Amino acid sequence: MSEAGPRAIPPPSPGVRARQAREEPGHAAPETPVRATAERRVPVAPEALARLAASMVPPQPPAWRRALVRISRLWLLVAFVVVWELVSIFGQRINPQLDVMMPPPTAVISAASDLMARGVLFTHIFDSLYRVLLAVGAATALGVPLGLAMGWSPRFRFVVDPLLEFIRPIPPLAWIPLSILWFGIGDVQIVYIIFLAAFFPIVLNSLAGARDVDPYLVRAGLSLGAGPRELFLTVVLPAALPHIFTGMRVGLGIGWMALVAGELVAAPSGLGYMINNARTLFRSDYILLGMVLIGILGLVLDYLMRQAARLSMPWHKGQ
Repeated sequence: MSEAGPRAIPPPSPGVRARQAREEPGHAAPETPVRATAERRVPVAPEALARLAASMVPPQPPAWRRALVRISRLWLLVAFVVVWELVSIFGQRINPQLDVMMPPPTAVISAASDLMARGVLFTHIFDSLYRVLLAVGAATALGVPLGLAMGWSPRFRFVVDPLLEFIRPIPPLAWIPLSILWFGIGDVQIVYIIFLAAFFPIVLNSLAGARDVDPYLVRAGLSLGAGPRELFLTVVLPAALPHIFTGMRVGLGIGWMALVAGELVAAPSGLGYMINNARTLFRSDYILLGMVLIGILGLVLDYLMRQAARLSMPWHKGQ
């Protein structure tokens, strides 16, 4: 039996050699070369940043498309007018008295052109608009500070609330006889009735806005060192603005109802006076014309109020 010769030992692999080199004392392992890269910042022009930001914002639709979207919201109102016209025209064939009871929109337009030719329509519109705006403005100027003070100060609310709740349930129409005795027949008496109607919704909404301020916002203002005046102007008043505008919108709507009631009783002009005068003449087209004009004016004023709220509260999610 022949002995085999010495077997050749294969050289260690690179991994084994690296491990052995690390284990040997006094021998440092070779470091892996690290590629050093210098970060260079290239200045960007402000115009390029503006173009980049503009490219990230989706483009707005053209003006004609936005106007078309807004007009499309009125489709239900247009459908109401069309149904009104059809019911009035075809209903007269069944009941001829329907011509007096419910004239069609075309008859209302003819009545408007007749009053415009006589030069009295715009006088009624301007007089009613003047009374409503004056009364609601006075109610806002007095009701908002009173409501904010009652909502911000529990002691003040404790004193004023019983008197306010005693007067509030009294209908504005109940004040008409006394207002005629106090102010006579004229604008002052009608403005007083509208003021009473719009005052209490504005006060109550302002009170709710100041009372329901988020306490965390108040604590944050106090922790930042805000005094009572700064805290009221920077925290309470902005937080109460949605309630204030809601109260103004409600007061404006109730003010129109009070306007018609006041002008029905005692007024030398106005839309309510026109409606009452048309009732005595059996001119239902004039009555409907006054109602339509009140609706249009109320719609326009409410739209302006919402735009004012949007400009005053750009941070509010409801806007």
